[in-house]
Amino acid sequence: MGARRFIRDLQEGERVSDLFLVKSARLAETRAGKAYIQLTVMDSSGEISGPIWDRAEELFVYCGSGSFIRVQAVVQLYREQLQLRIDEIQPASKEDADLADFVPSCPKDRTDLTRRMQKLVASVEDPYLRKLLNRFLKKEPMWQRFQNSPAAKGIHHAYLGGLLEHSLSVAELADKLSGHYPGVDRSLLIAGALLHDLGKVEELTMNLALIEYTRHGRLKGHLVMGSEMVAEEARRIKDFPPDLLEQLQHLILSHHGRHEFGSPTVPMTMEAFILSFLDDLDAKMNLMEQLRAKVVEPGLHLTDYQRSLDRFLYLSPLPVTEENIVKDKEKAGTAGKQQSLF
Repeated sequence: MGARRFIRDLQEGERVSDLFLVKSARLAETRAGKAYIQLTVMDSSGEISGPIWDRAEELFVYCGSGSFIRVQAVVQLYREQLQLRIDEIQPASKEDADLADFVPSCPKDRTDLTRRMQKLVASVEDPYLRKLLNRFLKKEPMWQRFQNSPAAKGIHHAYLGGLLEHSLSVAELADKLSGHYPGVDRSLLIAGALLHDLGKVEELTMNLALIEYTRHGRLKGHLVMGSEMVAEEARRIKDFPPDLLEQLQHLILSHHGRHEFGSPTVPMTMEAFILSFLDDLDAKMNLMEQLRAKVVEPGLHLTDYQRSLDRFLYLSPLPVTEENIVKDKEKAGTAGKQQSLF
């Protein structure tokens, strides 16, 4: 067999016969009462959906999340986005797959992200906060876990390296705003931005492309867990100021902004307000980037209704960058070879 075609490279009218990982499958009925499957498959480059109209109940047993299937389909355009018109699926085994082809990862240069994060940590003036940051973002094995963790189960930054990308993005935005408003404690704001989602390393687990909640992640949530992790490490730093720890924990516990969004408390300090808004902004921008990556025609187009935002979006395709061209060439050169997952 030749090199696989990644989802991001599929074009309208193309016939597909390839291996995919099932992300989700739902058995539904048409208005006439005929059963069909609404299937979403994925690889490391993205995901694509499509219905299976025939033999739905028979084929549904092969469509469990995390299963590999071989799909025969035609790529078609539907509501300005590509989808599959599926003719046939067959079960496949994990042994048939090059697993590196199915682990979605941060689209940005992770070496560059880690360099920028380390530079930002070194710029934190408060010695207690800088020492605390180094315990999480330099000391192993936590630093490696932080780099590999996703930032969410879905919606935004839900891939290998997502936590690194999101945390750095929020922290760099915070750095830009820290001098804009008088009285903002830059060290505290940067530390809160870098550690606000720290609990995700314990809340989420990633098996191939499938991200799930851990038991203690479900029971406690990453805000509480992150606050506890910070408190535990701060206690190991001699003379760490209790008030400083309390303010840092407040940033972590309040960064979702409202009780109904999962925050045990609401932002009460300048730093907490800034962090809450920047966290929300970065998550929404990442969602838009993912949606823009699926737009194939130039110009602005309406997306499907986005339940997480309660609205349609009007977006253009992502611009072609030199970094993407280089990555595409690298991917083509390594196709079919087993790559390191981490």
